[in-house]
Amino acid sequence: MHLAYPAVLSALLFCTGLYGVLARRNAILVLMSVELMLNAVNLNLVAFDVWLSRAAEETLHSGQALTLFTIAIAAAEIGIGLAIVLAVHRNRGTADIDKLRDTAEGHESHPADGLDGSDSDARTAEQADRAGKAEATA
Repeated sequence: MHLAYPAVLSALLFCTGLYGVLARRNAILVLMSVELMLNAVNLNLVAFDVWLSRAAEETLHSGQALTLFTIAIAAAEIGIGLAIVLAVHRNRGTADIDKLRDTAEGHESHPADGLDGSDSDARTAEQADRAGKAEATA
């Protein structure tokens, strides 16, 4: 088999995983996309190891050993990642990454203001101006 077939398949898997990381909002789907990217790297490591071992006549198979190490790291990563996602979901009630980022930065929306919460400094300055004008007219 030519080296191009697993390399192209690996590139497609990696691009699919990258799209999943960048486009998804759910934390579990982002973790699954990261796993897809790691599996694409593992496929590349094994394919290049087989190709180089045929060319160099050596039996070290360092690509396959590195793949086993990557699989062990990926298993630990997904275990810790899922534990964090479940803990956050229990505390916050959502696994939506955008909502979690907004609450972590303190940009919660205030329905009384009618603003989306992205410009809280401008809102406080505007409220201070309104209060000053109200005192001046009173």
